[in-house]
Amino acid sequence: MALPTLTPEQRAEALAKAAEARKARSELLASIKSGQQSIDTVLSKAKDDKTIGKTKVTQLLKAVPGLGAVKVAALLEKAGIDPDRRAGGLGERRRVALIDALK
Repeated sequence: MALPTLTPEQRAEALAKAAEARKARSELLASIKSGQQSIDTVLSKAKDDKTIGKTKVTQLLKAVPGLGAVKVAALLEKAGIDPDRRAGGLGERRRVALIDALK
């Protein structure tokens, strides 16, 4: 399927919207890294918050202090979650399994 051709105004609007989404995601990850928000509260808001919902679970976990790529991969495997899964796509059982694996 070919992408639609956008007018310059539509393109500028889409670029601004994308930049805003990246900024919101960056602020979210920074708040997790600084300890202002815990990963379990962030995951519980994933269904309602569009920014959290569209962020990959791997990114959210890597923002937690003390978790690197290897530990995150092990946690996701233990909880049975695909590494490409987005937070909004986690079901209740997977979310609870992930939070339990973090403890």
